[in-house]
Amino acid sequence: MDPSILSDVAFDPVDRARWLALVDKALGPDAGYESLVSRTDDAIAVEPLYERVAGAARVGRVRADADWDAVQRIDDPDPERANRQALDDVAGGATGLTVVFAGAPNAFGYGLPATPEALAAALADVPLGKVRLRIDVHPQSRGSIDWLAELLAARRVDPARTRLSFGIDPAALFAGTGRLRMSIEALKASMPQSLAGFFAMGLPAVLLESDGRVFHNAGASEAQELAAMLASAVSHLRMFEEARQPLVYAAPHIGFALAVDQDLVLSMAKLRALRKLWARVLEACSVEPTATVLHAETSYRMLTSRDPETNILRNTIAASAAALGGADSLSVLPHTLPHGLPDGFARRLARNTQLVLAEESHLGFVADPGAGAGGLEALTEALCEAAWSEFTRIEAEGGVLRSLEAGRIQERVEATRRERLAAYAGGDRHIVGTTIYPLDTERPVSTLEAERMPMPSDGTVFCRQLTAERLDEGLAEQEAVA
Repeated sequence: MDPSILSDVAFDPVDRARWLALVDKALGPDAGYESLVSRTDDAIAVEPLYERVAGAARVGRVRADADWDAVQRIDDPDPERANRQALDDVAGGATGLTVVFAGAPNAFGYGLPATPEALAAALADVPLGKVRLRIDVHPQSRGSIDWLAELLAARRVDPARTRLSFGIDPAALFAGTGRLRMSIEALKASMPQSLAGFFAMGLPAVLLESDGRVFHNAGASEAQELAAMLASAVSHLRMFEEARQPLVYAAPHIGFALAVDQDLVLSMAKLRALRKLWARVLEACSVEPTATVLHAETSYRMLTSRDPETNILRNTIAASAAALGGADSLSVLPHTLPHGLPDGFARRLARNTQLVLAEESHLGFVADPGAGAGGLEALTEALCEAAWSEFTRIEAEGGVLRSLEAGRIQERVEATRRERLAAYAGGDRHIVGTTIYPLDTERPVSTLEAERMPMPSDGTVFCRQLTAERLDEGLAEQEAVA
């Protein structure tokens, strides 16, 4: 078509009021505009149309000029087999590894034995200076720092040239295991002194992490997950403040880990909201906001045991949300995890999901591509407000550890979980391949032989454990009771 044909055509301007009138006319008096509005678990309205936000600030990953790190989990109870998997992952394009020890809240029943020997065996011949290396939150997190330091020294790897995250988060550990090995008072008193040497070394590492995955996989809403993470990070700062150590030194060593699921826009908004919330906290503490290292992992609770191939699609959407939302690193849980320890094929699919998004789809090419999009900006701001409200409630309850000890966070998370399951059971929400369009005959699933590892039972302080549970598990439990 010749563009000049339309050059003199004038279209009447349509404002929001006229558009709403057209919507009501098209849908009829019984439906109307409200029928197009959905709500999140935090009762945040998601409208069908938004106007662009002018002058919106970009909220992106630490390195805007680079892709996120594609991270694979080392969670096999067999250290030698875990080493073969790690070497295969790195050779196949993974740029990061997460060591998941047995007893970790995010181990989902498996995990590497929590010993220095197992760690050394699993990382044998892995180029430690060339990959991002994460230690997932686990009961021996503090000890694993020494294990890794000794391993780096033995391998003659300069820690200053590595990208490390040590995964220390008492709140996630307390919530995910239901116990702490020392009292809350002793923990607050000992941690700053315990980590002082690492701060003095000036390592470019995340020493303390605020992990929201434990809360998400137990059923938390987006705002509840963000609030728990924020409260945990503030508890890190408060420990150092009480020990009279400058917060300016501690803040750059605090990182975050959260879950992303099949809701693309909401997951993107959650990542963006976290960066804004943390910047607000640092500003309130008179600390110059620093680059926030944010690790994302695809949701465990969204995975299904029935028709597990649908998990590949869910993972792809969730990974896209992490990439577009500005995650610095990302782990994709293999699609067969609900059936057992994933084999090499499932791990390869998880790895290549990220590689296709990065190398072929170039999702990391633009920093914060959703900046200015009305719907995304509105969701981001609404999540910030809802999360801040929940965060202040946790602080009023004495902080995240005290709130967990009293079971208050658990009560709210479990209430949200019950409401969500009721929506699925009532048909207001659906799980493709499980609640709708199920297969007549399930195909066999291949997994590795591995024994499930028990959770730790020792402790000094106990609380009601937040257990990771998939949505399809919760629905099956409801059906069994009914």
